[in-house]
Amino acid sequence: MSDAPIATTPVRIDLDGEQVDGLFRRPPEPRALLVFAHGAGSDMRHAFMEAMSEALAGVGLATLRYQFPFAQRGSRRPDPRPVLLETVRAAVLHGRRLAPELPLLAGGKSMGGRMTSLAEAEEQTSRVRGIVFFGFPLHPAGRPGIARAEHLLLIDPPMLFLQGGRDRLAETPLVDEVMAGLGRGATLHRVPAADHGFHVPKSSGRTDQDVIEELARTVATWAAPLL
Repeated sequence: MSDAPIATTPVRIDLDGEQVDGLFRRPPEPRALLVFAHGAGSDMRHAFMEAMSEALAGVGLATLRYQFPFAQRGSRRPDPRPVLLETVRAAVLHGRRLAPELPLLAGGKSMGGRMTSLAEAEEQTSRVRGIVFFGFPLHPAGRPGIARAEHLLLIDPPMLFLQGGRDRLAETPLVDEVMAGLGRGATLHRVPAADHGFHVPKSSGRTDQDVIEELARTVATWAAPLL
């Protein structure tokens, strides 16, 4: 990965009647921009979001992280779905304006990735090259099912699923079932020892940072033919 200095710029993203914060990280000579949403229990400054953005910059991918309104307010309760989807669309549009010369990817961690795919399935007008899921939340913990994946059949851009083998929100057999149904448009990369937050136990012989760097390399390799 590159050791070149990386610039990170605070931005403001306009919604209907309010604004949310974003962080735009652009490495030297980026190959694409990933508009990158956070999960339900965190915000754009969460340790995973920061580490992932840094690792992606190291493989030549710029990122735009952004807040959902509930996180902007400091609340732990996610916004209603229409507000989440509006925020995704506004962030993707803002990313396109920030770096119109870069191919655009979109996605996010857990809920952020799911809301990105729902926004794409509803409108299919964003012209993103691909969607990246960092731990797709296939079902609530202890309540296995695949209903949350039904909208994925409506998505045209390729999709990359980065999943932990110990993810309690995505049981392995169900993930495999979803992948089989999506066919060639979906790519799965599984980290066997990782949980939903991509934490790995010491007994795995790996560190969380090892996993972060593996994920970044995987995104870059998967995205290369799309750019």
